Amino acid sequence: MRIEQALQLAHEHDLDLVEVAPSARPPVAKLMDYGKFKYENAQKARESRRNQANTVIKEMKLRPKIDEHDYETKKGHVVRFLKGGDKVKITIMFRGREQSRPELGVNLLRQLANDVSEDGVVEQAPRLEGRNMHMVLAPTRKKSEAKAAEAVQREKRMAERQEAAEENRRVEAELRSKSASGQPKKKKGPADNMDPDVLL
Repeated sequence: MRIEQALQLAHEHDLDLVEVAPSARPPVAKLMDYGKFKYENAQKARESRRNQANTVIKEMKLRPKIDEHDYETKKGHVVRFLKGGDKVKITIMFRGREQSRPELGVNLLRQLANDVSEDGVVEQAPRLEGRNMHMVLAPTRKKSEAKAAEAVQREKRMAERQEAAEENRRVEAELRSKSASGQPKKKKGPADNMDPDVLL
């Protein structure tokens, strides 16, 4: 179709004539509402950016001679980060003579990797850089999956709390109805307030 005819057709239908493939022979053009086309493309781009997970690298620092309780605490933080869908960089800091024993750091990093193997995998093997040794752990599930699972858990906890609150209200109502319809309260006499062990 000639350009003049295509422009006339676009004008009649109140549409735009948009060149789709300029390098083709002959060039390919399309009749469309260009404003709507741009808007839909912008919406798709925004949606893809929203679904794109920003990977955050958290860092956890350890010492080669870490205490058992401190190790468990740090391991708990690493597990929490991995469950949240974030990567974790483990750094072991050597001081003084500890630098001559890098196998202590490697053993500690392997132990940590084994302990958190359910939630994360080793992405970067342990390597020594100056006085520090590094290892990177990656989560086993994506951040979007982690957020979805967290939302499900949150809703479940809310439902459980509501059920518990309803149960408490029901029990309180039963107790009130029993006390209202039960026996009349006994009047307290002077002897009721006295200590039974005291002789008069």
